[in-house]
Amino acid sequence: MIGPSGDTTIEATLGAQAGAAAPVEEPDHPVRLAAARLIDYAILLKPRVMSLVLFTALVGLLLAPGAIPLGTAAIAVICIAVGAGASGAINMWYDRDIDSQMERTMNRPLPAGRMEPRNALVFGTALSVLSVVIMTQYVNNAAAVLLAVTISFYIFIYTIWLKRRTPQNIVIGGAAGAFPPMIGWAAVTGTVSWESLVLFAIIFLWTPPHFWALALYRSGDYERAGVPMMPVVAGTRRTKREILIYAQVLVPFTVAPAFLGMTSIPGGLILAGLALWFVRHALAVWNTEGFDAPRAMFRYSILHLFLIFVVLLGDHYIAPLFL
Repeated sequence: MIGPSGDTTIEATLGAQAGAAAPVEEPDHPVRLAAARLIDYAILLKPRVMSLVLFTALVGLLLAPGAIPLGTAAIAVICIAVGAGASGAINMWYDRDIDSQMERTMNRPLPAGRMEPRNALVFGTALSVLSVVIMTQYVNNAAAVLLAVTISFYIFIYTIWLKRRTPQNIVIGGAAGAFPPMIGWAAVTGTVSWESLVLFAIIFLWTPPHFWALALYRSGDYERAGVPMMPVVAGTRRTKREILIYAQVLVPFTVAPAFLGMTSIPGGLILAGLALWFVRHALAVWNTEGFDAPRAMFRYSILHLFLIFVVLLGDHYIAPLFL
């Protein structure tokens, strides 16, 4: 649910396994064929993206004030994961034409011809509805509404409306990937608070520099597919400037949890250090030519977001022991 899936190492590996393990001309290996189909359905769920979505949602749930039964928490997290995967599957169904033109996505199940498009659509739609219904029945209405909004936003606003029309696709569409910690928070509290909005803002502002760094060294892919990513439409220099601007704007939001009582002063200092290190990567992209700096920033950016939420979670449980 966090925008395009980036360097889909997991997807590529699973796709290669599926392609190798499922030769259609070998009907005498039903177990291998069934395993390959399962792998392809797993790829539809965008496991790498889902894992980050799942983690940020879990942190939002654990940071929220109040208590929630363990079973209810587990249901909420599973629904968020299923909803994220479902929207990814529908995204792959809709984008199968451009995926076939891009080196990093052409081995996905649909462009590679290993799955019928209708199967992906039905699979994604069924999981989307199921995740929202179960969230409504077993968690609360607020979390269910936010999950439904997230899925709808990613499918209709980002995938169908924005992605092929504007270089601001990632800026606006990034909201879909920023909702999960809010959903986790709402699963506990039944409300949306300033704290959960800060978690949303961190991911929302992180998303453009994260994906524009990828787009800088994958611009040929996007150009062939006709996707108007920033480097294709506005050029390399403009993209680098936007990356630097967003990295700087992200700094105060990264340290905002310290001012809202979500983390201790030491935790806030660590967050500040992470924010400045992200800016350092953006400066390296701005000041250097070639693809090494954008590639390094893209890879670090995933770790960067993960570490922010690790610090928030760790400080939440560790700091009280020393205060």
